[in-house]
Amino acid sequence: MIDSAKLPISVYLLTYNEEVNIRAALESVTWADEIIVVDSFSSDKTEQICREFTNLFFQHKFEGFGQLRNQAISHTTYDWILSVDADERVSNELREEITMLVQRGPSADAFYVPRKSHFLGQWIRYGGWYPDYRQPQFFHRLRMRYREDMVHESFEFMNGAEGKLEYLQGHVFQYPFRTISHYLGKMHRYSTLRAEAMYREGRRFRTHQLVTHPLFTFFKMYIVRQGFRDGMAGLVLAGLYASYVFTKYAKLWEHYDRVSQ
Repeated sequence: MIDSAKLPISVYLLTYNEEVNIRAALESVTWADEIIVVDSFSSDKTEQICREFTNLFFQHKFEGFGQLRNQAISHTTYDWILSVDADERVSNELREEITMLVQRGPSADAFYVPRKSHFLGQWIRYGGWYPDYRQPQFFHRLRMRYREDMVHESFEFMNGAEGKLEYLQGHVFQYPFRTISHYLGKMHRYSTLRAEAMYREGRRFRTHQLVTHPLFTFFKMYIVRQGFRDGMAGLVLAGLYASYVFTKYAKLWEHYDRVSQ
């Protein structure tokens, strides 16, 4: 692995109408050597706020989260990158851990970061929401790329190599949904993107998917992953995720129904 007394760090954030969240996110990463913002033509005060923290503000049309993340990587200067979403905050513990890591030389190609999420007035501990390792958030720019998925993007190591993955201990704090209405707004967008991707991939619609898949999602979150231990918030979350799955498959059916007409 790379050895250096001090490795500079790039941080990137993706934004679209994030004036409510973005200031706190940017304030949590002012320690980085550079901050990159890739925006999808926000119509609110997102750009104005971002330019208080960085001049590295770029506009790119949204054509999927995977592609947008790779665009952000292309704008970075330094090899080691921390990915932070607009609704996330980097904890002091994570900042200190990364600082120590780059001083001694990282021991892996990419690192997972535990994400602690807040919803309905509390930190969610169960239901699959914690520690919520989706994809590595701290990584070497020449060793990892995102697959160009529209939503729920995954990652891969470069040139088919088997990269080394490790886990950090410091947290990212996330505030993904301010209210249930905010969740429903995001659900509409994400379910549309996912249904369109499934249609393009040739995924077939089956009627039972409108029943079995939402029920399985609820059972997995609320029972298997013990969402019930989060009280009413856990029950609401399991129901909302089941609703997302139902809506996704309903929109997939809608695509095929339009074609058949």
